[in-house]
Amino acid sequence: MGYAELIERLQALPQDKQTEVFDFVEFLSARSGNAGATVLVHGDWTDTEFSRMAMAQALRGIEDDPIAYTRNDLREQWQ
Repeated sequence: MGYAELIERLQALPQDKQTEVFDFVEFLSARSGNAGATVLVHGDWTDTEFSRMAMAQALRGIEDDPIAYTRNDLREQWQ
């Protein structure tokens, strides 16, 4: 696979998948000792920074998910 085909395939992906590919490339770059890598390891972050990043990654794209529950699905409602 050449660069042109790689770029075509990357551009065909949804934006969230493009972001995942970029993150993975940064990870591989850092793991291989590439001096230009900007990926931080957990030890470089405070616990709060890492927790926020982890939560942001876990919830990434959730706003695009359809709402599966209504108020009628709740067992108890606050008044």
